[in-house]
Amino acid sequence: MINVKVTWVDSGRTATGKSDPDYPDGMDVRLPHSRFQPTCLVTLPYPAPRIGFHVIECERCGYSAVVTAAGRRDDPRSVTLPCKTRR
Repeated sequence: MINVKVTWVDSGRTATGKSDPDYPDGMDVRLPHSRFQPTCLVTLPYPAPRIGFHVIECERCGYSAVVTAAGRRDDPRSVTLPCKTRR
């Protein structure tokens, strides 16, 4: 069972630049991992309210990541996390 916590940190600012037209429906972020490493797909709140970042923490393996967003159509809508193997 996936146990991932996503926390939004809002800067309070609004994006002034245009979104990337190659991602009109958001983008799926894949963090680097080996092809033999298990992963988890996490859905992010999309689009973000403003400029800020998502703090993503797996409560099972301890992996954590930060993914930025700008409140635009090209914001990340999901992230694939690698599993941090325990030794």
